[in-house]
Amino acid sequence: MNQLEQLKQHTVVVADTGDFEAMKAYQPRDATTNPSLILQAAQKPEYQSLVDQAVAEGRASSLAGQARVDSVLDRILILFGLEILKIVPGRVSTEVDARLSFDTQGTIDKARQLIGMYESAGISRERILIKIASTWEGIEAAKVLQKESINCNLTLLFSLAQAVACAEGGIRLISPFVGRILDWYKASTGKDYAAAEDPGVQSVTTIYNYFKHFDHSTEVMGASFRNKGEITELCGCDLLTISPGLLGELQASEEPLTPKLNLDHAKSLSIDRVPCDEKSFRWLMNEDPMATEKTAEGIRKFAVDIVKLEQSVAAQLEA
Repeated sequence: MNQLEQLKQHTVVVADTGDFEAMKAYQPRDATTNPSLILQAAQKPEYQSLVDQAVAEGRASSLAGQARVDSVLDRILILFGLEILKIVPGRVSTEVDARLSFDTQGTIDKARQLIGMYESAGISRERILIKIASTWEGIEAAKVLQKESINCNLTLLFSLAQAVACAEGGIRLISPFVGRILDWYKASTGKDYAAAEDPGVQSVTTIYNYFKHFDHSTEVMGASFRNKGEITELCGCDLLTISPGLLGELQASEEPLTPKLNLDHAKSLSIDRVPCDEKSFRWLMNEDPMATEKTAEGIRKFAVDIVKLEQSVAAQLEA
């Protein structure tokens, strides 16, 4: 078997893309999107029909101004999600506007709206994960949403403090970012890291072991990979969301793949509990410059791409 087939025996493989053809080629169970991926996909000719449909519906609505632009943006996200759900047998992650990352009630309202749009299209909420940034405000919003059976995927997660707050809050799934952690450490130290010593790999391993040791039900989905070695070192993780390029590298390799993460090992470890009240969370984030900087940077970058998509929609509505 190739490495992708081997990986699927131990870990749920998720496609990290807005490209439908890539999903069909690699047959993941789930798929994740984010504002950057949707922006890239929306600019491709093969997906223009989805954008055109959303814009036409916006023109036909009674809305005007920013409210009309916002409705078209939401509709684009849903239309991409609906197409993805025709391809994958599992779930799709759809992201709340990054500009709501510090607005608990705004995040709750937007998540309910997105779920309502999916349900109006005949999709049950069990097949949707609402992606929310792992700020304290985002986690608080997700806790409310989970009680309404709106499952959440807490993204832009870079620290154990963020992970523990999610687990204690009963969040369905978290997406710790492996590659962006590596980026920070390489820039900070000037060093290259072997896969087993990769700070991002070590971060996800720590989170996985913590969750399994303390019987947390929150799923761990490693994300944002920079190389194949990061993926193979996390074989055995609950889920891994992987870009098409790296899925292709895994499929092209027939090297043996050994699970590196497992429940029994996690149970055998001696691990101290991490406090997860708001004061502790904010202090632990303050003491972790990597997590603080990468969370803020990720929110800013996703917000920039949302604005670009917004500008494109506004121009098409006026055309």
